[in-house]
Amino acid sequence: MFSAWKLEKATATLVDEAQALADKLAQAKPHIVESHAAAARFWAASYLSAGQNLQELIDWPSASVARFASAAQAKVTTLRKKREYESSDGLAIWLHTARAVTEPRIAPAVRDIWQQLLAAGPNADSMAQDLLQDAALPLDEGCRIPKGFNIQDEGLGST
Repeated sequence: MFSAWKLEKATATLVDEAQALADKLAQAKPHIVESHAAAARFWAASYLSAGQNLQELIDWPSASVARFASAAQAKVTTLRKKREYESSDGLAIWLHTARAVTEPRIAPAVRDIWQQLLAAGPNADSMAQDLLQDAALPLDEGCRIPKGFNIQDEGLGST
C-alpha cells in the first residue's frame, strides 16, 4: 500500500512538472517560446544524428523510452549545473515527451507544450538553424509535433 502511494505521488509530481512547463510557455514572451522551440529542434536533430528518432518516441520499446528518459534527466541536470538553461529546456521538453509515452496522465500537458512550440514565431526557425549549423548538424524539416502528440491523438501509454 505504501509503495502504491509513493508511485502515485511520483507520477503526480511528473504531471505537475509537465503542466508547469506548459503554463510557463503559455505566459512567456514570444522570444522565450521561440528559444524553447529552437532548442527542442536542436536536440531532435542531435539524437537523430546518433540514430535515435525522437519524433518516433511513441513507437520505441518501453525499455528504450525508459533509458532515454533516465539519460535525458541526467543530461538536463548536468546542463543546468553548467547554467546552459536554454539547451536544458529544450531537452526537458523531450524528457516530458518520453515520460508521457509511458504515463498517459502526462500527455495532455505535453500536447499543450508541443502546440505552443508549433505556434512559435519565425525567430524559432532562424535560432534552430543557427544551433544546428554551429553543431554541424543537418538542417531539419522545421518544428514538428512528435508522433502521438497532436491534439487529436489519443491512446498514449499503450506501447
